[in-house]
Amino acid sequence: MRLYGVLLLSFCLLNGVIAQQKINPTGPTYSATGYVKDAKTGKPIQGVNIVVLDVSKGYITAKDGFYIVQLPPGNYVLRFSHVGYRSRQDTISLQKTLFREITMEDDSKDLEEVVVTSEAPDRNVRKIEIGVSQLSIRSIRRIPPLMGEVDVIRSLLLLPGVTTVGEGAPGFNVRGGSTDQNLILFDEAPVFNASHLLGFFSVFNPDVVRDVTLNRGGVAAAYGGRASSVLDVKIKEPDAEKWGINGGVGIISSRLGVEGPIIKNKLSFLLAARASFNDFLFKLAPPKLRGTTANFYDLTTKFKYQPNEKNTITLTGYLSTDVFKLASDSLSGQEINASSTKFNYQTMNGVLHWNYFMSKRVNLATALILSRYRADLSSPDSSNAFQLESGILHRQIKSDLTYTPSEIHQWQGGISAIDYLVQPNTRTPGPYSNILPVDLARERAYELAAYVQDEWKLNADVAIIAGLRYSMLLNRGPATVRTYQENGPRQDETVSATQPYGAGTIYHTAGGLEPRLAIRWSVGEGSAIKAGYSRLRQYLLQVTNTTAALPTSRWHLSDMYTKPTIADQWSLGYFRNTADNAIEASGEVYYKTLINAIDYRDGAELQLAQAVETQIVQGSGQAYGFEGLLRKNKGRWTGFMSYTYARTFLTMNSPYADERVNNGNPYPANYDKPHTLNVLATHRPATWFSMSLNFTYSTGRPTTQPSAIARVAGVAVPIYLDRNQQRVPDYHRLDFSMTFEQNALTRKRKNESSWVFSIYNVYARKNAYSVFYKLSPASATDAYKLSIFGTAFPSLTYNFKF
Repeated sequence: MRLYGVLLLSFCLLNGVIAQQKINPTGPTYSATGYVKDAKTGKPIQGVNIVVLDVSKGYITAKDGFYIVQLPPGNYVLRFSHVGYRSRQDTISLQKTLFREITMEDDSKDLEEVVVTSEAPDRNVRKIEIGVSQLSIRSIRRIPPLMGEVDVIRSLLLLPGVTTVGEGAPGFNVRGGSTDQNLILFDEAPVFNASHLLGFFSVFNPDVVRDVTLNRGGVAAAYGGRASSVLDVKIKEPDAEKWGINGGVGIISSRLGVEGPIIKNKLSFLLAARASFNDFLFKLAPPKLRGTTANFYDLTTKFKYQPNEKNTITLTGYLSTDVFKLASDSLSGQEINASSTKFNYQTMNGVLHWNYFMSKRVNLATALILSRYRADLSSPDSSNAFQLESGILHRQIKSDLTYTPSEIHQWQGGISAIDYLVQPNTRTPGPYSNILPVDLARERAYELAAYVQDEWKLNADVAIIAGLRYSMLLNRGPATVRTYQENGPRQDETVSATQPYGAGTIYHTAGGLEPRLAIRWSVGEGSAIKAGYSRLRQYLLQVTNTTAALPTSRWHLSDMYTKPTIADQWSLGYFRNTADNAIEASGEVYYKTLINAIDYRDGAELQLAQAVETQIVQGSGQAYGFEGLLRKNKGRWTGFMSYTYARTFLTMNSPYADERVNNGNPYPANYDKPHTLNVLATHRPATWFSMSLNFTYSTGRPTTQPSAIARVAGVAVPIYLDRNQQRVPDYHRLDFSMTFEQNALTRKRKNESSWVFSIYNVYARKNAYSVFYKLSPASATDAYKLSIFGTAFPSLTYNFKF
């Protein structure tokens, strides 16, 4: 609590200092407010630079395109600029409060393109947050796709500080965190499994994505519930003026979408569908794979109703389903012994959002959120037939209030309540199966949170964002809670009593404060130093002992035996742009400590354990690293290079031997990859043609290999000692793509189309996903390397819009 006291005291003292230093205006001031929107689509534009000419004052539009400019009475010229749009000027006579809507036209002939981010040219220097990256769908489309599929999650892997445990693995790791420590939001609804085809593609249809924001360092106080990062994916606004159809045809999946007004400028909607039809590909595969099925589909819809300037109501819906069935012979000799194994998992989200523009200074946003994830694993083998079901139900109500009293302050505050229902696993045997039924108890809890935050511009050079969040988890019945013997490990054999709790009874609570702080100090034209601190608490955990979490991996709520994971992160960075913002350079260092980090015991069986606390262990962790980024924004050649040095270590030390990992000594986490290098170059010699090259390199991830082989009654038994002390071979890959755009010379033509040709893994590198061993009498050290893509993979995609 001493840390919280220091932060709160510093916050209060700073408020007092600024109150004393604030200069009283000599006359009245008025506000010019409104929204900046795309002239063609009517969608809000975030990050627009607004400069008051001859006054040297600058402003930036918010996420919804909203801006507020406060000036003394008089005549002014405002200049609006943003990458990819034609700059425009607006002359105003400010004698009273004005509300003006500004539209900006797409500059289709501009060859200078931001490859990674859609932010304003110098926003990386001017923004206060540290460790925050924003990507536009336009920049994501320039990255060479895998099998012709533009992918949001894969584009994140080019950013510094973001890695994955292997090619095709679901999820991503941010600054030393596991995949479940990332809060993934799709128009405010959480996504618990963001992958299609067991990790090859993400669930986000690129045709409906507006922009993507990854908060990996400076997480705002409005977000919570995860210990590493927040990925905020926004769906574009439906066109309220005219109808349009878009889509694409590719090798793996095809897309079709429609949007337009039901009542012009009042009620509009969009509907987008994406589906894969991959069975024909497996007919061309080796015989053992020809019976494999791997398909998915997703549907995204959004309704927008705007009865007046003050009220906007949106209803967003999302549904996705994956079916993956292994061929009858493809499992021969593997660890799954069944004639056919089928994965079936589904995500269903719904969000009802109401934005109330109460006044020129006050905005209220309220949302009702429903998110459901269900996973099913089944095998029809007659003697071992079973069906394994699990799922999560997330119901939430939240409200956020934004108050902008002046140009130097913007206050935000909000409350949130989440109702969790977790179904760990239910196993149902087949009619003639030898498998026994298992039905694990459901887990229920409420997660409550409240926050306040102030974005404060102390002067022209110094600005801060100070926030404080309080969160609490309340476990509720019906539940039966175990009591274990004192001075002993938690095992089924050490249970001394059980206590039942009725429906709705709160039997355990956990919570605490989560301070957030970000500081920006401008140290010259185009340069800034930034620092940040954040504390994050995570109550919903995914427990797995596989390299990458499967869709059927078990979710678990914190309780009296499994404590919430707490992450404290400190960040420091330097950001520098050239005078014309053509070149950007930045470097960040971070240090993060983990309290109650989670891992599994040696020999743990997590999937069907009645009490998961008997299979997992908790301890401490630390992560630290450096992230560098160099980007070229202008010219026919654009691109960037990112380098990351990152280390993550866990320590699981307990008084009891079977609860220790690596004898209580620190060991690398599964996702510890010290070196990562990404280079992306795009050449655009003409408006109708562009080509891109992407190279990536990373250190191999840790793995645990047998240290020796013992023979017991003639059977070879591997002996494992310390965990994660070896590594798979290093990973590197080169990708290439070309884009041919039709009707690109003028946007006056109604129809637009493009062809995208790409080659994934150009030089056919056989990168190792894992290294495994087969024991045989002839040799005790037969090692094999498993590669996901061991050859070059070309693809061709046709995109259209009219």
